Amino acid sequence: MIIDLTGLRALVTGSTSGIGFAIAQGFVKAGADVVVNGLSDGSVSAALSKMDGPPGSVTGFAGDLGTEAACSRLIAEHPSFDIIVNNVGVYGPQDFFDIPDSEWDRFFQTNVMSGVRLTRAYAQGMAERGWGRVVFVASESALNIPVDMIHYGFTKTAQLAISRGLAKRLAGTGVTVNAVLPGPTLSEGMAGMLQTEVDRTGNSVEKVAADFIAAHRSSSIIQRASTVDEVANMVVYVSSKQASATTGAALRVDGGVVDTIA
Repeated sequence: MIIDLTGLRALVTGSTSGIGFAIAQGFVKAGADVVVNGLSDGSVSAALSKMDGPPGSVTGFAGDLGTEAACSRLIAEHPSFDIIVNNVGVYGPQDFFDIPDSEWDRFFQTNVMSGVRLTRAYAQGMAERGWGRVVFVASESALNIPVDMIHYGFTKTAQLAISRGLAKRLAGTGVTVNAVLPGPTLSEGMAGMLQTEVDRTGNSVEKVAADFIAAHRSSSIIQRASTVDEVANMVVYVSSKQASATTGAALRVDGGVVDTIA
């Protein structure tokens, strides 16, 4: 299968590192013109310098898309996309009884409302043109709610509800809406979390990640962390013309962590 996104414009939020960067790179390699997003000019510039693609194929937008102001500025600067990937997100362990309202709101605004605002702005134009792709990068935590990150799991479950409902709202328009659910993924963030154990044991980060998964995600079938490229491959495919019959789906790239057959 050859995926060709030549002539299409794609937005990947939260894409200066990790899964988001891998998705943006995958789009560029498939021929799309991509807007990379990060919080600061510095992070965006660093990501652009690492991106492998033709000159002019990647541009950047710096801003916190968990805020309405930054979303509005992005929409004004880039009024049209053919593909949007709602990837930006925050996470972090905290006991339910210690989570203040401000953290619930921060997680909701960043993980949920950023995608709501941007999809509301761009999907109608896709429908009018008769083609488009919307992808929410959720998590296996949408189904396996983590006891130490209930607020995070809540936002990921919300993304599943929005993507399924919006897919039905856009029925027959040529616009598909899907959610992709990564499991434990060896991004820069996870590697940083595991660095202390890497230093203590002298083991590779891949080995430490596998041990972490055995201890905390024992239902994993692949028994290791996914790579960012493995997750990005699913997003690039579901954003392609070949994926025209896939919509309203929750597509798991979780290594089998979610222990169900459906």
